[in-house]
This record gives sequence, structure tokens and C-alpha cells, in this order.
Amino acid sequence: MLPLLRCVPRVLGTAVAGIRAAAPSLPLLQPASRPCARPFGLLSVRAGSVQLPGLLRPWGPCGCGCGCGGLHTEGDKAFVEFLNDEIKEEKKIQKYKSLPKMSGGWALEVNGTEAKLVQKVAGERVTVTFNINNSIPPAYDGEEGPSEGQKVEEQEPELTSTPNFVVEVVKDGSNKALVLDCHFPEDEIGQEEEDQSDIFSIKEVSFQSTGDSDWKDTNYTLSTDSLDWGLYDHLMDFLADRGVDNTFADELVELSTALEHQEYITFLEDLKGFVKSQ
Repeated sequence: MLPLLRCVPRVLGTAVAGIRAAAPSLPLLQPASRPCARPFGLLSVRAGSVQLPGLLRPWGPCGCGCGCGGLHTEGDKAFVEFLNDEIKEEKKIQKYKSLPKMSGGWALEVNGTEAKLVQKVAGERVTVTFNINNSIPPAYDGEEGPSEGQKVEEQEPELTSTPNFVVEVVKDGSNKALVLDCHFPEDEIGQEEEDQSDIFSIKEVSFQSTGDSDWKDTNYTLSTDSLDWGLYDHLMDFLADRGVDNTFADELVELSTALEHQEYITFLEDLKGFVKSQ
């Protein structure tokens, strides 16, 4: 039986060879050709070519077709129109076209949002410095909404800038400055009582070296929260004798409010130019 099985592959091989010889030669099957779905331009881009096919050009952010390559959407256009109206309204209600002057012979120096008032009094140099940033107090939570039939614009309160300010007193020939950090208490803002209460307060008192550009935390600082009232009253009198009193504080608020409004309008104009730029 085993010899017979060994002869089977030989018999099959002979039969297949005979069939191949008898059959006519047939052409080999070729895959059907189909048109290329991509434009030839996409397939023949040379490296470093300046002119790219349209489909390969990077999508620009400009949607209006001006070709500037900048991003200016319909939202930006509406934003610029809003800023134009806002600037017009702010200029319309602007109280001072130029900064008001302080009485008492104070010289004003302005550097951006920082203002410095300087004067000399009998061998002393008194400097008051304040910054208008974050000087607008927040609206009180207990404020009532507009009444029926009353426009919202008619009830909008006038914004007032009440910045913290620092008073430095330096005597001629001394290398030390008495520094008094002052602020406007929130409960005193907007009150027009006719009593003699102070509209500003002293928060801290310290001595600093006149040769140091930055104050040192290692110098002792006296907080007035737990200060004896007698000492506190003498410190307030000390400031009043040098021209820093309620009248000065009122004029400082007026000056700070004008400067803050001026800087706000400038900011709106810069913002409009930034959004509008192409």
C-alpha cells in the first residue's frame, strides 16, 4: 500500500504538466486602471517651492479676504464699535481735561499710574505718594436696585478714587525718613458729615533710611490698630501741621479720581487700537 501512495504525487504532476502544454497561452490578469483622485499639483510640489498649490497653502486667520494675515473677526468688529461708544461717553462725562492742582504749594509729579506730591516746609521735605491702580472701592452689597420707571444711567454713582497714600517726612541733614502709611476707611467714603472727624487714617508708622530705594521689613513698623489714642492723635496733628489734613485729603481724592479717569480713557483707546490693528 505504501508504494502505491508514493506514486500518487508523480502521477498528478504528470497530469498537470500535460494540461499546461495542451492549454493555449492566456494573458496574465492586470488590475483595472482608475483615474487619480488627487490633483497632480499636490503630487509634484518641489521642496523649497515658494508658490504652493491652493490646497496646501496654510489657512490664514483672516476671514474677510484682505490678505493681511491678522485675526479680525466679526466679534472684533463689534468690540471696536463698543469701545468707540464707550470712549465717547467717558469723554463726555470727564470732569477735568487736565489734572487739578493741589493747594498749599504742592508740586505734582506723575509717572503713569503713580503720582507724587512734594513740598518743603521749614527745613523738612514732605513727600506724598499714591497709585491709582485698584483705587476704586467696590459697590456696597446693600445698594438698592433702580426703582420702577427710573433709568439705570440716572442711578449710576459717580466713581471716586480713594487710594492709599504714603507720607514721608525727611529733615534736612538726616538720613532717616518718618514714613506714615495712610488710607481712606470704607465707612468714611461718601459721608458728608459736618463734624471734625478725620476722613483718612494712619495704618502704620516706621522709620526708613533715605538711601534705600526699597523699605526694609527688618525695620520696626508700628501698627495703629492697638495704638494708644493719645499717640495717634499727636501723629495726626503732626501731619496736619505739615499740610496733610482733611482739606488735603479731599483734594487728593479729587486729583486721584481725575488721574484714574484719564488713565481709564487712555486704556480704552489703547485697547481699541490693539483689537483694531491688522
